[in-house]
Amino acid sequence: MNTIGDRFNQFTGKTRFAVCRVFIHLSGEEVAPLLGVLNSTARDAIDADGDLTVLGEGLVQVCNHLLQYDNYWQSAANEGDVFWDEGEAGDYVDELFTDSAERYLSEPQYSNSVDDRNSPLSLPVTRNVVVMLTVAYEGEVPQLETDLADISALKQGLKALINLHYQQRLRAIQIHFSPAQLGDELTNDQLLVNFSELIPL
Repeated sequence: MNTIGDRFNQFTGKTRFAVCRVFIHLSGEEVAPLLGVLNSTARDAIDADGDLTVLGEGLVQVCNHLLQYDNYWQSAANEGDVFWDEGEAGDYVDELFTDSAERYLSEPQYSNSVDDRNSPLSLPVTRNVVVMLTVAYEGEVPQLETDLADISALKQGLKALINLHYQQRLRAIQIHFSPAQLGDELTNDQLLVNFSELIPL
């Protein structure tokens, strides 16, 4: 991500904005409880109405849980870009948001109905969960601006995301996940079709 343009803009005193998206695919019978954490974080984010502090606390919680689930990591991918204009960075964040939300079953459907007589007594348990973390931040973070399709690099990347929250350098935070709720299933075929960029760890 570092270019001659980066260095020139450092001299001119412009603020560097970086936008990155990290994909993590977890697999195993024990990964379903992670959906509970992700849904709880999503509900808090909706209630917070864009409050970056609350979103950041949710990001920290999700990253900590992902680090605890590292035995179930199967594949990962990341992408991003650097901007010297906050508006352009914001446009790229919006682009990634739209793309993440269109991924298979990644938009939670929160129902107000407590009693759904048509719902089965036992829900199918998905063996696959993909978490998509998108952030925009000020400055440079080498741990995020590298290939994260490696277990140790991915751990460092997640820890860097946590640090960015505490350093108050985050400017945008988005968390998407597929499937979006307990009872939905992400099959291996759907995984290949909808998350073709994933690289085995």
